Amino acid sequence: MSGPGLEAPEAPAGDAWSDVVGQEAAVSMLRHAAAGDAPHAWLFVGPHGSGKRAAARAFAGDLLAAESLAAGDDESAARARALARAEQHPDLVIVAREGASISVGQADEIIRRASRSAVEGSRKVLLLDEFHLVKDAGPKLLKTIEEPPAGTFFVVLADELPPELVTIASRCVRVDFDALTAPLIAARLVEEGVTAERAAEVAAFAGGDLDRARLLATDERLALRLAAWRDLPRRLDGSGAAAASGIAELRAAIDDAEAPLKARHEVDVADLNERIERYGQRGSGARQLEERHRRESRRLRTDELRMGLGALAATYRDEMAVAADPAPALAALEAIQETAERLEFNPNEELQLIALAVRLPTLA
Repeated sequence: MSGPGLEAPEAPAGDAWSDVVGQEAAVSMLRHAAAGDAPHAWLFVGPHGSGKRAAARAFAGDLLAAESLAAGDDESAARARALARAEQHPDLVIVAREGASISVGQADEIIRRASRSAVEGSRKVLLLDEFHLVKDAGPKLLKTIEEPPAGTFFVVLADELPPELVTIASRCVRVDFDALTAPLIAARLVEEGVTAERAAEVAAFAGGDLDRARLLATDERLALRLAAWRDLPRRLDGSGAAAASGIAELRAAIDDAEAPLKARHEVDVADLNERIERYGQRGSGARQLEERHRRESRRLRTDELRMGLGALAATYRDEMAVAADPAPALAALEAIQETAERLEFNPNEELQLIALAVRLPTLA
């Protein structure tokens, strides 16, 4: 299901479904399914930042609250939804990759955890994140996802559908999440108190990712970082020393860019401690939160590099429009694209960027 628009889902502000922006058709389908006899395996497909993980939390909350609602226990149902929204419910098991892909060892762990009884009721939800990176572990999971124990639900998240995921996908109900547009992101930011001008600015650089747009909205040094990337060609002179110096400054700026995320992480920890005190939540919540924070920090760096290389490429595109000989600028664009592709495979960031800077033509 798909279909983003500028209207927010029909959910109260405090409802977990209100966290999902611009995916009305998907939200409607999932809310209806959770209220009835929901199938046991789901596949949410869409780019990072499109809201599929927020939808998975809300969907899991409804599934886990169903038993309490049937018994007329609204308080327990609200607790289940609140804990699922915070990814802290004991019967919401979140599996994220520990390396470059989902490992066979992780597949074994998923099978083991799927076989366990639920902690608080008769249901549990396994949320499998980034499963477009399942690689060789997929076949091991097929039987468990196809025929899980009673009361066990799988929600599989994937940015795309690679060949390795096709067989698993055939056993799931697929729900598509479209990329968020910049106007849609800006509209949500304005709802959250960001000025219209600032919202439009950061939405343009968020790459369709609402969470990243929220971080950028609190980042007062965004314009300075973008300007530094755009100005790099004017600080190069063909020497390795100039390249190393320019890249060192850019990497330091990326380090500084993590400050808003660290501030958010501090709030997450405080919220976790409050939930522990309120609900008596114990176990691995702190460890899971720490692992999530590490993944978010790695993704922020990746996003920053992608944004910076995009700004750098814009400088050379502008040069192509006015240069008598566009060949050097075209070669620079090709070098930037090659570097972006290599950085996807996690090589040495510093060496790759310095090598790029050495190749780039100097601009006056």
